[in-house]
Order: sequence, then structure tokens, then C-alpha cells
Amino acid sequence: MQTFAEFIVASQYTLPYTWALWFFAAYPIVTSIMWITTTFFFVRRWERKDAQPSSQFPVTQAPPSVTILIPAHNEAGVISQTIGAACAIDYPAYEVVVIDDGSTDDTVDHVMPFVRSGQVRLVRKTVNEGKALALNDALPLVNGEIVLTLDADAAPEPDILWHIVPHFRSARVAAVTGNPRVRNADNFLARLQAIEFSSIVSLLRRSQRIWGRIVTVSGVVAAFRRSAVFDVGGFSPNMPTEDIELTWKLQKRFYDVRYEPRALVWMTVPTTVKGLYRQRLRWARGLMQVFHKHADVMLHWKFRRMWPVFIESALSIVWALCFVVLTLIWIASYALGIPPVGASPIPNLWGMTIGTLCLLQLLQGTLIDRRYDKGIVRYYPYAVWYPLVYWMFLSVTTVLSLSWIFRRPAAQAVRWNTQRSGSGA
Repeated sequence: MQTFAEFIVASQYTLPYTWALWFFAAYPIVTSIMWITTTFFFVRRWERKDAQPSSQFPVTQAPPSVTILIPAHNEAGVISQTIGAACAIDYPAYEVVVIDDGSTDDTVDHVMPFVRSGQVRLVRKTVNEGKALALNDALPLVNGEIVLTLDADAAPEPDILWHIVPHFRSARVAAVTGNPRVRNADNFLARLQAIEFSSIVSLLRRSQRIWGRIVTVSGVVAAFRRSAVFDVGGFSPNMPTEDIELTWKLQKRFYDVRYEPRALVWMTVPTTVKGLYRQRLRWARGLMQVFHKHADVMLHWKFRRMWPVFIESALSIVWALCFVVLTLIWIASYALGIPPVGASPIPNLWGMTIGTLCLLQLLQGTLIDRRYDKGIVRYYPYAVWYPLVYWMFLSVTTVLSLSWIFRRPAAQAVRWNTQRSGSGA
């Protein structure tokens, strides 16, 4: 025990510990200021109340046709609601195509009434080969040049296409991601995620849009130019997060990927710790594999516009590692009765600065998104728990996924097994 105690004390007087301590404190301060500032420029340029409505088309130009693709595997509990919302979209030229990827429940039985009424086309696969392959198999069969992909538990707003489609008037645009909103904010965990999607996810995409490149479209709701997807080889079946991978492939081919906050879709989020853990672990592993596959962006000047998102994502991984390691050292130090270096149970200047900026960032995101989600403001009081609970939770899943950054993507397709009941569990 004495040797362990000596090791804990000695480690806190090393240069790496000092560097980790400074980075741990500085990173959230710098990034919060950066996200708050760049989001302000995004809002001022594209979300002003007097800005021209994105739904305007030239009078002489007919709106392009769109295909809505809904991949599904064991989605009997939610698929009917999603199809109903998709069929209620207000747009003159679109079709809805559902891909059943080898479901073993009665998902198909819930889809068939819409097929018989002529509202939906069904592509039925008898073998579960994963979401990416399901989308790839359906792409050659659809009619729209613009393809909107929706998760099987997502309900889009009727005007979603009027906000997304005009972006594709620019030939450089290959993808537009929408604004997912939480509809099942029924407990503490779901309400934290509601705040997260307004104040972290949405703010980050607004900031990255100013940088010129974004880390990922949202797998829940994203529209693609079909020819651009074919140009980069389609979705990658062997990647845990096909949405992140496709985003990077498109941007490495110099396509533009945009964020449209007015394109709303209501989604179901996990409401249990187990469900959220599994989701975030998959996301973290997917990002690590994308880093492994696309590390070459840092080696070529032609990919320089990808450098900011690569560096920021890499720094976020390093910060998560610092968070976990420093926390373990501090816990061990307190357990041994030794006050740790750089940590205090009473908030100090660094802690108060980090907490204040975090709450300001969360407030900014909440106030911006209240025009789209009027109920989001009432969840802001939960924001005080975000840096205390959520940062640790996300840091742990990131650290547990670190080994995936050294793994090559699997040779076989990544399969899925959602089995959602509609409650997000």
C-alpha cells in the first residue's frame, strides 16, 4: 500500500501530469468560447428572422423529386408512426420506400397497409445484412435524385423537404443534415439528451458549418444527392457508424455537406443507462474507426479544410482520456487521505470558469433552438447536471473505445438489432 501511495503522490509532480492538468482545464474553456462565437456567426448569416425563406424556389422551376428511405430491422413498435409522418410530408413530388432488412418480428405486417394503399414501396430482404447494405441495395431502385434517409423511429415535420431540398441547387452540395429533436423527454436521462442535442450537437454543427466541414451528418435525418453517394462508393457496410464514414468520404471528394436547423425530425432517445451506454459506445467506436481509415487527411494539403474537424475531434478524445485518468488519480489520492494536486471538492476559479462557460453554451443552444422546439426551455435547469454527469459518462465510453482507433474495419458487414419498443429503452 505504501508503494502505491508513493506512486500516486509522485505521479502528481511529473511533467505529463502538469500538462494533462492544464489541458484538462483549458480545452473546455477554449472550445466553449469557439463554439459560442462561431454559432453566433451562423445564426446571424442563416437564421435571422429577416432571412429569405429557404423554401423559395424559382417560379419557373419545378421542385425536384425526392425519395424518402426508411431502413428497418425489428421496428414493429415504431415503424407505423414513422411511415405515417413521412406520408404526411407537404411536398409535391416524393416517394416513400421502406427497406426491411431481415426483420424477425412483424415489422412487415405494419408496413403492408401502407403498401396496399399505394403510399409506400417495400424492399424486403430476407437476411439481416446491416443498415448500410440495406441503403445501398435500395439506392438503385429509387426514383429521386435526392434521397432523404430517416431512422425507423423518427417523425419528420411536414415542411422538412422545403427546407432541405433548396440546398441542392448548389452542384457542390452532396448532403444536408437536419435538426433532430427529442420527443420522449420523459425522464432525467432523456431530458439531458434534449439539452445535449440543442446545446452540443446543434451548436457544434453550426460551428463546423462556419469552418466549412462537419464531423458527421445525423443518421436520424440526412438528405443525400444520390449521384454523389454512388461517386464515393455508397455507404460503408463494415463501419459501425455509416453516417460518419459517408460524411468524411463525401468531404474528401470535395463535396459540400451542410446543416439545416429548420429541417426538424422528432426522434426517440434511450431512456435507460444501458441503452444510452450501448448507443454512445457504438458512436465512439465508429468515430475511432473513421479516424483510423481517414488519418491521411492530415498528410495532404488538398484536405486542409478537413484539418479543423480532425484536430478538434482528436483533441476531444485526448481530453476524455485526461478526464478519466485524472479522475482515477484524484479518487485514489482522496482514498489514501492525500489531497490531490490540482483538484478540490470546493469549486475553484478554473472549475467555476469551466462550469459558467458550459452553462452559457447550453443556454445559447437552448435559446436558439426554442424557435424550433418551444418546450426545450423548460429542460434548461437540467443543464447543471450536464458537466457533472454527462461528461464523465461520455468520457468513459470514449476511453473504452480507444483500442478501435488501431483496428482495421471488419471485412464483414456490421449488422444491427434495434428492437425498439417506442420508449427508447
